[in-house]
Amino acid sequence: MSKAYAFTRNGGPEVEAFVDRETPRPDPGQLLVAVRAAGVNPVDWKLRGGYRRAGDAPAEFPQIFGNEVAGVVATIGEDVTGFAVGDAVFGNPVTGGYAEYTLLPAALTAHKPDDLSFTVAATLPVAAATAYDGVRQLALAPGATLLVTGAGGGVGAAAAQIARAEGVRVVGVASEGKKEFVESLGAVHVSSGPGFAGRVRTVAPDGVDALFDLVGGTVLREAAAVVADPAKVITAADVTTATELGGAAVARARTSDVLDAVADLARKGTLDPHVTRTYPLEQAGDALHAVEEGHAQGKIVIEVGA
Repeated sequence: MSKAYAFTRNGGPEVEAFVDRETPRPDPGQLLVAVRAAGVNPVDWKLRGGYRRAGDAPAEFPQIFGNEVAGVVATIGEDVTGFAVGDAVFGNPVTGGYAEYTLLPAALTAHKPDDLSFTVAATLPVAAATAYDGVRQLALAPGATLLVTGAGGGVGAAAAQIARAEGVRVVGVASEGKKEFVESLGAVHVSSGPGFAGRVRTVAPDGVDALFDLVGGTVLREAAAVVADPAKVITAADVTTATELGGAAVARARTSDVLDAVADLARKGTLDPHVTRTYPLEQAGDALHAVEEGHAQGKIVIEVGA
């Protein structure tokens, strides 16, 4: 048996609980991994609340939280090549990440570089990879201006850094309390809240070439209005609204090559996930709630074991 943090039905924080479960056994093509660290993301609490992407199967309860982990290979399923027991790896789990053990699909798992900590590696499969895919999708030339809403969070911080490394000017919308953090990413900070689009126009009088949205709803609508080409509007938060406006969802590649690429950026210092706080597995609920409340900047990580 092994411990995991789950939600027992759709709802609010009251449906969260620790559960003891049989340690998963890898199917062909999978790795059983002893989790060392798990990234915390907004999608975790959104799934608890009942959020589903098109085509998702209904959730089976209890549902283990967590969509990105780093850890050590404990068991290898059939038909797996390129990995050995004891290898340090990171990727997207298929059986939840807030757990002592989880399963990773070998084809979508990468080896963790020796000079990258488990804590940093656990921030890469969702936040950094989403940012990487989005910046690739927009394909902006050096000197272009990118507007990022939700720039103070994990994906926003990564997108700002990756874009800046390619010579793109970044305008980041975030709360006033995250001004110093956003500016540390090399972005121009614009305070969120009513009328923020006017403030964007003030700092970008020549216009905005693209939008990377991480908020959705009315924020997405207001931000999209300052972008010259609707086709350069992408979102990781509200596909319905983006499509209505002529934009699109972030096109996720979900490959081990992308994981290798973001790990290399982190190794070189081009990408700093800005892990601002870590929690032990026993405090997984506190970690999740910090992200859900929207006050966290950068990344929060659950550290599971040595």
